[in-house]
Amino acid sequence: MFARSLFVVAAIAVAAVYVPGMASSYLAAGRTEGKANDAKTATVEPVSTARYTGNRGVTLEADAAGHFSGLFTINGRKQKGMIDTGASMVAINVSMAERLGIARKELEFRYAVNTANGQARAAYVRLDSVAIGTISVPDVGAMVLEDKALSGMLVGMTFLKGLSSYQVDGERMRLIR
Repeated sequence: MFARSLFVVAAIAVAAVYVPGMASSYLAAGRTEGKANDAKTATVEPVSTARYTGNRGVTLEADAAGHFSGLFTINGRKQKGMIDTGASMVAINVSMAERLGIARKELEFRYAVNTANGQARAAYVRLDSVAIGTISVPDVGAMVLEDKALSGMLVGMTFLKGLSSYQVDGERMRLIR
């Protein structure tokens, strides 16, 4: 029994030493979809038709902290947002929801969500559209959090799943619809 426990502890120790280095190498090589508060503007450019057959894309440059941010159009209104591949949904705060025409009295804060700042209550809404540059995704699910729980907008997987692909290559994130 002791030998088995010792083996498990040794395996965990070896994994703890080697896995972070392998993951860093893998991410540095740009072979995975990466995680995306300073806003950089998005540059819109056509994506090579040889590679993406007629689709258009948007390229975001990483800020000094390595985050990918841009100016999004939500329900027809411009808002700064940060891409967060770890967020299940688009997340906005109450102030932004009100600017988008969603009345606070319409919000039902009945969902418990985990944020970087801890647990918070959230209300589910549907956004007519979320767009950046030439890319637009209609009917996007989003969570509205109190202003103290979220200072801006996180653009999560409910937007990213509406794209044909997204990829990180070093300091650039390409979104393709």
